Amino acid sequence: MKKGNRTWKEIKRNKVVYLCISPFFILFAIFGLFPILFSLFVSFQQWDGIGNMKYIGLDNYTFLLTDYEFWHSITNTIFIWLLSTIPMLFLALIIAFLLNSASLRFRTGYRILYFLPNITSIVAVAIVFGTVFAESYGFLNFILNSFKLDEVSWISSPFWIKVAIASMVIWRWTGYNAIIYLAGLQSIPNDLYEAARIDGASTSQSFFRITIPMLRPVILFTTIMSITGGMQIFTESQILTGEGNLGGVGHSAMTMVLYLYQQSFFNHIFGYGSAIAWGMFIIILIFSYVNWRIVKLTEK
Repeated sequence: MKKGNRTWKEIKRNKVVYLCISPFFILFAIFGLFPILFSLFVSFQQWDGIGNMKYIGLDNYTFLLTDYEFWHSITNTIFIWLLSTIPMLFLALIIAFLLNSASLRFRTGYRILYFLPNITSIVAVAIVFGTVFAESYGFLNFILNSFKLDEVSWISSPFWIKVAIASMVIWRWTGYNAIIYLAGLQSIPNDLYEAARIDGASTSQSFFRITIPMLRPVILFTTIMSITGGMQIFTESQILTGEGNLGGVGHSAMTMVLYLYQQSFFNHIFGYGSAIAWGMFIIILIFSYVNWRIVKLTEK
């Protein structure tokens, strides 16, 4: 019997099982696969979202390679990602290590508190942080004034607005990554830590000699997820800079997704917006691959 015929025979025999799981694949095809393929098709078109499409070949991608604003948005996104991801993952690792301590009381309560920012509405978070970082009446500038220090132009400064966005990312995702690290820590045998204590290893030595090497696959996962999420920062920058001034002063907070949003939904250039989306996909893919290769080299 041919392999294809045997496969169809198995499908018919287990049709009830396939019928039960079919809703997921149908919904994914409609709301996931189709938009992806359609965006690829649109990226070769000139389209305003309403009128007729005009095939222009690779013109959108050719312009993308020479578009200063696109490369500027890449620089902004990478800088914000570096400001947020490195301290975020390090803090998450330390928090998970402390939460995993057997002597810690109320561990469940701490886990809930650290995870709460992740399930909080990002728009609400951005509005609160917008109040905190406001220049005229913001909470941080009020604290600085209380200590007779100069106010900081959090929103209008090209550097400090990136710090403000990065702080929002850190606040929201540190607890989430800490929970993932905690799950990885609980899979590490306690015998290793007990043996280290018997040999006279300190807590910091156990952390760097046992915890980090054993968590390498989990760290790789969180780093790749952080790359994927960090390269798609949108709401934080949009809320802080406002609809009337997307990207802030000098477009210093213009991220790649915000630039995509501007071109597609403000300028109504959906073909070029789709090309930006696929350019983002390639950039994220490259960053993820480089990170994976670095982790593989460290294992040797």
